[in-house]
Amino acid sequence: MYCDDNGGYFPYNLVGSNADTNINWAGGVLDWEATPDNTNTTYLTGAALGAYVARSAEVFRCPSDTVLSGLQRSLGWANRTRTYSMNASIGDAGAVTQNGYNSNNPSYVQFFKYSSLPQPAQIFVFVEEHPDTISDGYFLNKVYSDEWLRLPASYHNGSANISFADGHAEVHHWQDSWTTPPSLPDAAEPSLNTNLPADQAGDIRWVARHMTVKSPH
Repeated sequence: MYCDDNGGYFPYNLVGSNADTNINWAGGVLDWEATPDNTNTTYLTGAALGAYVARSAEVFRCPSDTVLSGLQRSLGWANRTRTYSMNASIGDAGAVTQNGYNSNNPSYVQFFKYSSLPQPAQIFVFVEEHPDTISDGYFLNKVYSDEWLRLPASYHNGSANISFADGHAEVHHWQDSWTTPPSLPDAAEPSLNTNLPADQAGDIRWVARHMTVKSPH
């Protein structure tokens, strides 16, 4: 619906502090501190997709995601606001895509418009992200190597909900132990920026295949 109303373009998918704007698909940068972004639902309902989900903040969070730090629990919080992130190869990411490709994955296609997708049923748009890496909602991994930068969530018996550009959703079960550290603060770090052995790289390769495609240029 958003693409239909905006010339076929996907919403902005901005990085870091730049995500704190209502032109982004969702605003707010989550952390384990007492930062207002963690609980301020207007970063979601007032962002680019808010009108398309009836200004409902609940659709941005899986009910299984109640992960908080000790500090946040001491403040009486029940949860943070967002479980989902957007594929970093989807949408305009600002400075990192200003030259028509994503500087993080320069040999691969950045999909700015729905019409640029070769197989919408094979490219995911949203994924449940591990609570320890979710931060700005920009789900980035190195598609040219077996290295995680962000991890998917595994709340559902080692699986994550993933929605694809054609509108269908899947519950994808992860196979490798690197992919499924506990859903706790500071639990993801040992799995990141690691050259995985071949027998532990199946999940990152699956994610890479469903993030983008090799650039023809």
